Amino acid sequence: MSTPAAPQGEERTTPTPDSAKRPKQPHAEAEAPKEKDSAKDKDSHDKQPSEQNKQKKPMSPRTRALLIAGGAVVVLGAAGYWFYGTFYEETDDAQIDGYISNIAPRVGGTVTAVSVDDNQTVESGKVLVQLDPTDLRVARDQARAALAQAEAQLRAEQSDTSVTEVTNKTQVATSSSDVASGYAGVAEAQQSVAQANAQIKQAEADSQLADTEKQRAEQLLQSGAIARAEYDNRVAAAEAAAAKLDAQRKGVEAARKRVDEEAAKASAANDRFNEAKTNGPQVLEGKRATVDLRKASVDVARAQLEQAELNLTYATISAPVKGVVGKRSVNVGDRVTAGQSLLGITQTDKLWVTADFRETQVRRMHPGEHATLHVDALGRDFEGSVESIAAATGSRYSVLPPENASGNYVKVVQRLPVRIRLNPGQAGLELLRPGMSVEPKVRVK
Repeated sequence: MSTPAAPQGEERTTPTPDSAKRPKQPHAEAEAPKEKDSAKDKDSHDKQPSEQNKQKKPMSPRTRALLIAGGAVVVLGAAGYWFYGTFYEETDDAQIDGYISNIAPRVGGTVTAVSVDDNQTVESGKVLVQLDPTDLRVARDQARAALAQAEAQLRAEQSDTSVTEVTNKTQVATSSSDVASGYAGVAEAQQSVAQANAQIKQAEADSQLADTEKQRAEQLLQSGAIARAEYDNRVAAAEAAAAKLDAQRKGVEAARKRVDEEAAKASAANDRFNEAKTNGPQVLEGKRATVDLRKASVDVARAQLEQAELNLTYATISAPVKGVVGKRSVNVGDRVTAGQSLLGITQTDKLWVTADFRETQVRRMHPGEHATLHVDALGRDFEGSVESIAAATGSRYSVLPPENASGNYVKVVQRLPVRIRLNPGQAGLELLRPGMSVEPKVRVK
């Protein structure tokens, strides 16, 4: 049922309750979105056929090939990254190493000639520096004279020892003979004493008999039985017998004194014999020790002469190895001392690579594994192999190794020096020099 239209210019109002007015506003507002949704649905309905047509359009072969190639590249890249990270270890903390011989004089002296310069290649045995040999020649002549003197003293001591040995033997033999003669003289003197004692008894008997005859002669003379001359003869006989007895007694005393003298001589000869027998070997041993001392002096003098001759040869300083000269610090006229560094020789034909790998990189690294070495200075690669792994980390070989017992410990990944040998026969090895930076890559198993 339609509502009649109101006349123009007149406003029509219809009373309406508030409760009836409120729902109309949201309802009106809700109708507007519905209209918008219906418009959108209509638009989407119009567009849906065109999108479906697009999805149903087949993919071109080029697009399919590009997608497949991209996927393959991604897969191969991931596989390559996994393979490289698993079977290769590399570092940029590496350098070429080699033997550097520091040339120093073995004797002091004044430099008279220097025949090499920095960066010069020298062969083994080439003369590098020449020292003034005058003082060394004088020292050699002095050592030679000292040797001659020591040898002369040795000959004198050897001769004296021979004489002493003969003298000792002679003294022992002479003393032994004197001892025997002394004991024989004692025996002879004792025999003389015994003989004198026997003669005393005879003299005493004769003296007693002469006294008896004298007394008897006195009685007969008083009685006139004998003549005065007979009496005088018997008195003289008694006096002669008494004198003979006295002489015999003195002879016994002299014989006894001779026994004492012979005994003293025998004792002295015995002492000399014992002394010669005891002291002679000691004196001879002392002489022989002196000879040994002279022999040692000769050996010392001979060694000093040899050292002096060697020092004279040391005046010429030659290259011990083949290599390149560097760090020359000597000039003509310099006064150098033994052990002073003059120059260095780098053995360029004996080089290797020292690579400091992290400790986590050497867990599967072993000697003999192949390595590719990129040298930055030359911009080229060389081939080599792992030769050895150091027995300790680089920090342990430092002058002041870290001490973690204090408690202030911070874990730091350590590095282990790995020695890599360069394969011989490669082109460009002669261009390598110690200290060049290297980037090694090791194929681990």
